[in-house]
Amino acid sequence: MAVKIRLQRHGKKNFAFFHIVVADSRAPRDGRFIEQLGSYNPNTNPATIILDSERALAWLKVGAEPTLTARRILSYQGVMLRHHLDGGVAKGALTQAEADKKWNDWKAQRDAKVEAKISGIKNAAIEARKAAKAEEAKVNEARAEAIAKKAAELAAAKAAEAAEAAAAAEEAVEAPAEA
Repeated sequence: MAVKIRLQRHGKKNFAFFHIVVADSRAPRDGRFIEQLGSYNPNTNPATIILDSERALAWLKVGAEPTLTARRILSYQGVMLRHHLDGGVAKGALTQAEADKKWNDWKAQRDAKVEAKISGIKNAAIEARKAAKAEEAKVNEARAEAIAKKAAELAAAKAAEAAEAAAAAEEAVEAPAEA
């Protein structure tokens, strides 16, 4: 029986998430499986991966073949590196302490990269909000200047009308007095 580590699709149209499962290769994609190892949600940024690394490593050691996408997920989580390092320890190429050191160094580097991406996304969102607020302030200032200019023109027009009315009234008062 050929055993595969693969993804099982769930979710609605255009918003899928996946279960990472160990299944017989002859079973349907979303059908029967042997064990569920975790889940993968590509809809978040960065993608959310929940994986039981120890069980995935155990299945790899007994010969389960990951599909291409599952292999990438396992590699991203470090399961493939751990499997590789365990093979080196079994062959005597390196000691368990050296393998653990390499694993811990890789894990720290990967965690720093993920943290940098998350903080970069947050900072980009903050900068976008600041830029939008500054743009909105410019638009509001331009509107306020336009309203003030219009109000000044209206006040000048009313003053001119009042001056004309006063002049007309003054002429009307002077005209009967001369007659």
